[in-house]
Amino acid sequence: VQLQASGGGLVRPGGSLRLSCAASGNTFSGVMGWYRQAPGRERELVAQITSGGIPTYSGSVEGRFTISRDNAKNTMYLQMNSLIPEDTAVYYCNRLFRPYSWGPGTLVTVSS
Repeated sequence: VQLQASGGGLVRPGGSLRLSCAASGNTFSGVMGWYRQAPGRERELVAQITSGGIPTYSGSVEGRFTISRDNAKNTMYLQMNSLIPEDTAVYYCNRLFRPYSWGPGTLVTVSS
């Protein structure tokens, strides 16, 4: 499975973005997650979703981000609202257990 994250960009504080993660090569399965890596920091998991659609969020994004998936389209999404500068990072998608190869991610920059 090859994963391609998209939808990043430059947004002002308080703004919104919707990221997409498209899988090709095969159907993605299992618990999927959105990760992010800010400059000089380690990659962190910010949201995950089971194959049945049950989400879990890190404390830093809960209430602002919403993860979803469409298994029929082999696509996962991350709706990000009320963005703050600390959300600036490269965002990646992957499976939590037995991860696939990492894609290049999509850059989100929150700045005025």
